[in-house]
Formats: sequence, structure tokens, C-alpha cells
Amino acid sequence: MSDDARFDAEAAHHAAEVARRHLGPIEEPVLAIVLGSGLGGLASRIENATAIAFGDVPGFAAATVAGHAGRLIFGRLAGRPVVALAGRFHMYEGHAAAQAGFPIRVLHALGARTLFVSNAAGGINAAFTPGDLMIVTDHLNLMFRNPLVGTLVAGDVRFPDMSEPYDRTLSAQLRHEGAVLGITMREGVYCGLLGPTYETPAEVRMLRVLGADAVGMSTVPEAIAARHMGLEVLGISCITNMAAGVLDQPLVHEEVLETAKRVRGSFIALLEQIVARI
Repeated sequence: MSDDARFDAEAAHHAAEVARRHLGPIEEPVLAIVLGSGLGGLASRIENATAIAFGDVPGFAAATVAGHAGRLIFGRLAGRPVVALAGRFHMYEGHAAAQAGFPIRVLHALGARTLFVSNAAGGINAAFTPGDLMIVTDHLNLMFRNPLVGTLVAGDVRFPDMSEPYDRTLSAQLRHEGAVLGITMREGVYCGLLGPTYETPAEVRMLRVLGADAVGMSTVPEAIAARHMGLEVLGISCITNMAAGVLDQPLVHEEVLETAKRVRGSFIALLEQIVARI
């Protein structure tokens, strides 16, 4: 079996079956959720939850980054069935792009048709402040990796459309729910870089010229994999810090986790509203 084939649709269906055997009877989820750095607290809101560790799902890698619990969780949120990834694995940990996108294939195999993907990001737009929630309207893939690279296998499409990577209707719903809850919602373009270093001030200036409003080290492979399979995608970035050079201070991961913890209540309330109305 070739390296890319290990993360194809057939492998995803096998991983989904293993998860089902471990978890027992599960409902078809109305929403799949990927929880980024420091946002895993939402998992505690999932009722009647059953979980399996990433390391027990074929093709998954154990989560190693602080703020990522590394569990696949089933249950009910706002009274509706959901499946959630509490954490993710990143290419900077040494994983191939195909593996970074593989969990989305598995979520699709488990019945999900809509994906809510979240991340912690550095703010590039000078109008942003730490603690803002940004609706992702588009992305820049400056990771220069794509989870679809490799031999074309059965069930895959060679040239999937990416003209609307993040669903406009769902984004409008998120904007509306934010207003109802009194949460100021930002909007912008997310730029995915490989990492694991934070960006230099010169790189941040370049990204601003290119049109990026926020920057991080995830999400892009997941969104590509999701759109390839026809999932509708809704993205949100928690602006946990301002990117290098925007403020005269060093960047540390602890700040990312602390800011994510501070806005957790707003994030959870917003997502519960979305789940209730999908």
C-alpha cells in the first residue's frame, strides 16, 4: 500500500468502523466539530458523551501539543447529535498533509456533512484585539502542502472546486447568532503556515500585503479535505494574540491558551446556538 493510500476513503471507512465498535450505537451527527488550541473545553458541554483516544483510531496520531486533548467524542450538544475532535495533529509535528486531513475523511465516513472548524490564530489585522472571534471567509495556503497530493484513488476527485471554501450561508448564520448573543464578530482571511515557529515581523508584514487577517498553523488541510468530499465548512478563529511586530512583545504559547480560556464562554454559547439551528 502506498503512503498516500493509507489515508484514503477506504482507510477512513475502516477507521470509522473501529470507532463505532469502540463507542457502541451512535446517532448520525448533524455537525462535526474540530476544537483548536485551548478551545477543547467545549467537550465538557457534550452530553451523553462517549470517547475514543486518537491513538486508538487507525490512521490517527496521538495529540502532542498543549491544549489538545486528543479524543474523538460523540454525544449531544444543544440537544442534537454531534461528533467532535478535541484537538488535532499538525504537519509541524512531522505528519504528512494527507494525515492532517485524514480525520475529516473519518468524520465524513461517520455521517457528518457539515464541519465547524476552529483554531487559535495570531491577529494580523490591526483592528483586531486578543479575544476576538473571527469568522473565516477564505484562506491562504502558505503551508505549500495539500492533503490531496498523491495517486488518485477510487472515490477521490482530482480538481475539486475551492471557490467557496467556507460556506457563506453558514457564515451569515454565525454572524447573526453572534449579534443575538451580543458578541462582536470579526471576519477575515486565515493564512495557514507550516510552523512550528511563530512568524517574524517581516513575514507578518508580507502576509498583510497578501490579504491575510489572521495566521496559524492548522485548519487549511482540514478545509481542503472537507470541501473535496462535499462537506459544508464553517470556520472560526480565536484571535489569541497579535502576530509578531503588531505589538512590541514576544509571543508565547501560554498566552494563546490563556486567551482561549478567557473567551471560552462566548465560543461555547455561539457554537451551541449554531448547532441548535442547523
